[in-house]
Amino acid sequence: MLRRISITGPESTGKTWLAEQLAAYYRTVAVPEYAVAYLEEHGSEYGPGDIVAIAEGQVSLEKEYAEKAKKFIFCDTDPLVCKIWAEVVFGEIPDKIIELMKQHTYDLYLLCAPDIDWKPGPFRENPEDRDYLFSLYEKELKTNGFNYVVIKGKGDQRLKNAVNFVEKLLS
Repeated sequence: MLRRISITGPESTGKTWLAEQLAAYYRTVAVPEYAVAYLEEHGSEYGPGDIVAIAEGQVSLEKEYAEKAKKFIFCDTDPLVCKIWAEVVFGEIPDKIIELMKQHTYDLYLLCAPDIDWKPGPFRENPEDRDYLFSLYEKELKTNGFNYVVIKGKGDQRLKNAVNFVEKLLS
């Protein structure tokens, strides 16, 4: 049985690094963040429809990677990210994103805490709001009853903490 694990949370909290490290540790695949490729192709000006396209693209990419996965699939982001993104930037959440978020759930959500240094990136927008955004993620995970844990620590400690929670999922 393939276990789906989302690495979620605010920008610059080590999601990509953690997804890649976990995939290497468990000898499986990490699904990249579709938003990066989408924004590189379409530009950094976007609207609610683009966030819907990104959410759909992320789910589609996960399905593609699932065919190559072994035991686990680690996803660098998920439809929840798109929900919070749309809500914060536009004050509205397209119905399609809510639908995707409820239909496409994970066995475990690793919510990355903003306890590491901010690193600028071409599409990052919120260096000052990470704690606030983190609280939105945690509230949403709790409200929906999703199985989640908070991942803290720097470098190898962050990875060890994540591995411990993944191992608990197996037991």
